[in-house]
Amino acid sequence: MLQSPRLTLASAWWPRVGVGPDLARVALGSLFVALCAQISIPLQPVPITGQTLGVLLVGALLGSRLGALSLLAYLAEGLAGLPVFAGATSAWSPSSVPALPVLLGPTAGYLVGFVLAAALVGWLAERGWDRRVATTALAMALGNLLIYAAGLAWLARFVPTASLLALGMLPFLPGDALKLALAAAALPGAWSLHRGR
Repeated sequence: MLQSPRLTLASAWWPRVGVGPDLARVALGSLFVALCAQISIPLQPVPITGQTLGVLLVGALLGSRLGALSLLAYLAEGLAGLPVFAGATSAWSPSSVPALPVLLGPTAGYLVGFVLAAALVGWLAERGWDRRVATTALAMALGNLLIYAAGLAWLARFVPTASLLALGMLPFLPGDALKLALAAAALPGAWSLHRGR
């Protein structure tokens, strides 16, 4: 039986009853992104991390509203000083630019892009894009584009224009392709399992 187009994978497996499950989903979503952020390869000025996979999966699993709220909670945790960002840093930790915290440093645009990407991928998932490999891959690619657009727009304040793509996007493309392939296989597979229950 085909699921309702507005049903997300998380609500299919864990039905909503009241506000409690929504708060739990938001908390688990922010925790998952924080854990993914700790998978980090330090590069300057932007590290390679598992965050984008976490962001895109949280959006797809939770939908636009709860996905975006999870990422806002994640940012709030960083603002509160918790070491949830890449390399166990917070918003107030030193960035790669002397005297600037992470909150204002070169990676700040990517953090904003995470919220936008989770909302977009969640919105697409609510419309059934996470149920087939091709549309899941497209949704994830569009989410990545939003992250890059916000990230590169902010990073341009810190690096020469000629180096912008080389420092802020190109090193991440192979990993993003792998993350996209994993998500594109996992999400439709999870829907198939759900339909078989």
